[in-house]
Amino acid sequence: MKKIILLFSVLMLTASIQAQIETPQPSPFQKIEQKVGLTDITLEYSRPSMRGRTVFGDLVPHNKMWRVGANTNTKITFSDAVEIGGKNLAAGSYAVYAKPSATNWEVYFYSDSNNWGLPEKWDDKKVAAKVSVPAYPMPIKIETLTMTFDNLTNDSVVLGILWADTYVGVPIKLFTDKAVTANIERAMSGPSSNDYYAAAVYYLTEGKDINKAKNWIDKSFEMNKDPKYYQIRQKALIYAAAGDKKGAIEAAKQSLKMSKEAGNDDYVKMNEKSIKEWEGK
Repeated sequence: MKKIILLFSVLMLTASIQAQIETPQPSPFQKIEQKVGLTDITLEYSRPSMRGRTVFGDLVPHNKMWRVGANTNTKITFSDAVEIGGKNLAAGSYAVYAKPSATNWEVYFYSDSNNWGLPEKWDDKKVAAKVSVPAYPMPIKIETLTMTFDNLTNDSVVLGILWADTYVGVPIKLFTDKAVTANIERAMSGPSSNDYYAAAVYYLTEGKDINKAKNWIDKSFEMNKDPKYYQIRQKALIYAAAGDKKGAIEAAKQSLKMSKEAGNDDYVKMNEKSIKEWEGK
């Protein structure tokens, strides 16, 4: 019995030691982050190596779907919308798959990015974009699968895939110029209604120059033709703090009417209380 217990203890100790040994992964994980224009792009994939094997046409069969890597599917994430193969992709994460051949690859961006390799059941409705790109032979062999962001401009980048003696590049279009132009036009046209409103409320909350806050809230309402009851409530508070009780009461009564129509009892109660206070009742 003692021998059995001793043997069991030795086996358990051996298993514990083995569990603590960390060994290298055959296809190590890599994460790349790239800023292109105003857009953040993140690429996550596992990198298999040739190890004396013929890759394309053998290890990776021609004309069959491939995960473009090893282990979980390769994933690319965009912080803003992009265009690939003439299709607009919303900001978010996509799995990258490919169907290689000797002369060209079909590259797929799949909206379900949480698969171990290929999806159990392929769904064409989840293909957000598909593009056909030429496969170029390289004069040297790349031992380990390598993915890159090449040919950066403010409005474009190429997702490069290199392995064995093959290179393919997937063009990605961004909308940087459109975003920057919109920002410039907005800045050049001056503050918006929301800008004036936010500044006014901030000055009220922080006890800063209340006359500036009153001026800004007036400018906000000049630009905003459809103010909400909660915005008018802030106008009433700013007017009251600036000593304009008449204007404050008028605004509070307007907010009261609208908050009743909206069914917001909290704002009804607050406005009624303020009106009584400001009217001296």
